[in-house]
Amino acid sequence: MQDDDRTVYVVDDDEAVCDALQSLLESEGLRAAVFRSADEFLAAYRPGQPGCLVLDVRMRGMSGLELQAKLVGERLPIPIIIISGHGDIPMAVRALKAGALDFLEKPVDPQVLLARIRHALGVEKQWRRQREQRQDLAVRLARLTPRERVVMNMVVAGRPSKRIAAEIGVTLKTVEAHRKQVLRKMGVSKAVELVRLVSAEAPPLSSSPAPDTVPGGAPGD
Repeated sequence: MQDDDRTVYVVDDDEAVCDALQSLLESEGLRAAVFRSADEFLAAYRPGQPGCLVLDVRMRGMSGLELQAKLVGERLPIPIIIISGHGDIPMAVRALKAGALDFLEKPVDPQVLLARIRHALGVEKQWRRQREQRQDLAVRLARLTPRERVVMNMVVAGRPSKRIAAEIGVTLKTVEAHRKQVLRKMGVSKAVELVRLVSAEAPPLSSSPAPDTVPGGAPGD
């Protein structure tokens, strides 16, 4: 039985590793899609599909780090777990600085890998929620007139209505009317809710702190 509609993408040019990982993931109710090269993955991947990526470093053609750089450069946010049988500290640092969640050395203990994959899927779910919140906020902001946007920004900055009226050269009654419209269009009933909505910036779409590189037992290189 599938865990949900999220997919664990595996990119590794070692057929035995791909088969082992696919069997492991499917035995845990996770949907797996395996690819023998970065180009095969790029041809099949559709941006926005929920999931995470388990990526080997050294492959024929485009390397894992090159694929990671391409995804980052094209702003295709997907949590990435790097696995490698030839890892070294500079390579791990490069991958993690570029946004990988983890850099694991082959052979990787299956339970360690499963734990990191489930963590990555949780991160992806959080990213999706943040994108939806930003899109919802953008729709609400688009409803405001330019003057209402000015008033909203001043309200969020903590300015009282009398000061807003003086600064933009309108009457207090006009400011209160704009303020009422802002609250209605933004879908809130109080100024404090407006401040919370507009000021609470979501964390950037980058990795959470990754644990130290973890040596393990299998699948192998």
